[in-house]
Amino acid sequence: MGEKAVPLLRRRRVKRSCPSCGSELGVEEKRGKGNPISIQLFPPELVEHIISFLPVRDLVALGQTCRYFHEVCDGEGVWRRICRRLSPRLRDQGSGVRPWKRAAILNYTKGLYFQAFGGRRRCLSKSVAPLLAHGYRRFLPTKDHVFILDYVGTLFFLKNALVSTLGQMQWKRACRYVVLCRGAKDFASDPRCDTVYRKYLYVLATREQQEVVGTTSSRACDCVEVYLQSSGQRVFKMTFHHSMAFKQIVLVGQETQRALLLLTEEGKIYSLVVNETQLDQPRSYTVQLALRKVSHYLPHLRVACMTSNQSSTLYVTDQGGVYFEVHTPGVYRDLFGTLQAFDPLDQQMPLALSMPAKILLCALGYNHLGLVDEFGRIFMQGNNRYGQLGTGDKMDRGEPTQVRYLQRPITLWCGLNHSLVLSQSSEFSKELLGCGCGAGGRLPGWPKGSASFVKLQVKVPLCACALCATRECLYILSSHDIEQHAPYRDLPASRVVGTPEPSLGARAPQDPGGTAQACEEYLSQIHSCHTLQDRMEKMKEIVGWMPLMAAQKDFFWEALDMLQSAEGGGGGVGPPAPET
Repeated sequence: MGEKAVPLLRRRRVKRSCPSCGSELGVEEKRGKGNPISIQLFPPELVEHIISFLPVRDLVALGQTCRYFHEVCDGEGVWRRICRRLSPRLRDQGSGVRPWKRAAILNYTKGLYFQAFGGRRRCLSKSVAPLLAHGYRRFLPTKDHVFILDYVGTLFFLKNALVSTLGQMQWKRACRYVVLCRGAKDFASDPRCDTVYRKYLYVLATREQQEVVGTTSSRACDCVEVYLQSSGQRVFKMTFHHSMAFKQIVLVGQETQRALLLLTEEGKIYSLVVNETQLDQPRSYTVQLALRKVSHYLPHLRVACMTSNQSSTLYVTDQGGVYFEVHTPGVYRDLFGTLQAFDPLDQQMPLALSMPAKILLCALGYNHLGLVDEFGRIFMQGNNRYGQLGTGDKMDRGEPTQVRYLQRPITLWCGLNHSLVLSQSSEFSKELLGCGCGAGGRLPGWPKGSASFVKLQVKVPLCACALCATRECLYILSSHDIEQHAPYRDLPASRVVGTPEPSLGARAPQDPGGTAQACEEYLSQIHSCHTLQDRMEKMKEIVGWMPLMAAQKDFFWEALDMLQSAEGGGGGVGPPAPET
């Protein structure tokens, strides 16, 4: 009995090599001790069921081993089981070409991370993840809470998310989350960076409205609902006609004259004005919805997206054009360097910005802005008192100026007096760069600030896609959508800066882009520093300016830090004490 069982077990051994990649003999077959069984002989349902228990990271690695496992691991059946395991309460897989794979990866990569400014703790912490959320699409921190919008239009309210312990902001582990509303398209609050001013939350949503009172027939209508951020209580609601469909909402102006800008599906901008100081009073209001001047005087334009601060608005069209509204003379002077074209009686008249290519991303700070074109080039404009433009100096720019040493960002964010860029350093890592004022720890690792974009001491999640900063914390949103592809194109050779026009008999340029002249300027700046410590800091800034690879910049920065530490230990002028 035992002698017959041994050959039977040997015959059931599975062949490890992929049969679709070529016929190879197993070890046991070579020795003549039995024939291995190919994995293709197993039912496909059984193979999918076994593979679905693997972690997502191991599943992706297994799919890269051979053609057979790639087809099995990429099947919708496997991703459907994984999606059910990651989100048991998910009812709908969503839309798209690969709905189950997209839903599984959205829920696997979702996360909200924060890092408090100041204090001794300099690491990212992950927030409480709502189990009902289908990925993370947008988020907005307020004074005490955080609001998160998922991909199916559910807006979550994370109550009492942050607490202050011994002067240090920490995420409350017992944080509760509730569903604020469903059917949400977009939401907004006070555009200022200080969360103290974010008292109300404006939610653009879709609701079913009865066509005739007393009947059961209804149709979908868009509306704006206003909630108190402190309690989540709805205090105001306005419903629009069913023929008007909106997709984005932003706020601009003071509390007493708060203007709501609504972007329609057709690319038109409508606005209405409310008084926030009277929203909590139990009374009815009559508001008038009017077409914004950018859509009234330029009807041929289709606005694709918009962003705003307290006193200005930036529009980006579907063709990549940029138009500006500036409502105060001080901000206009900071942005354009003059008041020549400012009209205080017609503040809504749009101003066109001249750009060399189609604009894809935009960010608007208090008195400076950032733009990214289709080739991944970054352009900055506005006030540069703290070096928030990243141009290497502190000279204001009245027109878009390219930051030549930084390209192809994932996202760009502009604050009060500093700027942040999320960049892909390599295939499997990302990094956060910042410039401008470093007071209060807003540029981790650079307490004195920097006039150029430098790498911050922040461990960025692998799937980070969005960020924002408040006075107390830095927030990073993690999410990966497989249907969002790289938006950038390669810059044609004829448009590369420093590339001369080809000519017959012309030799190759000895110094393309003026590299030698730039190095001489860098040496003169280092020579003008009086102390060794100042020269070290200036050298760090110059490394950030130079068009080097991310690994090369990290090498030079680490080497300079080692030299500074050695100099400080030898009795010389040491590096500044870390901020506590």
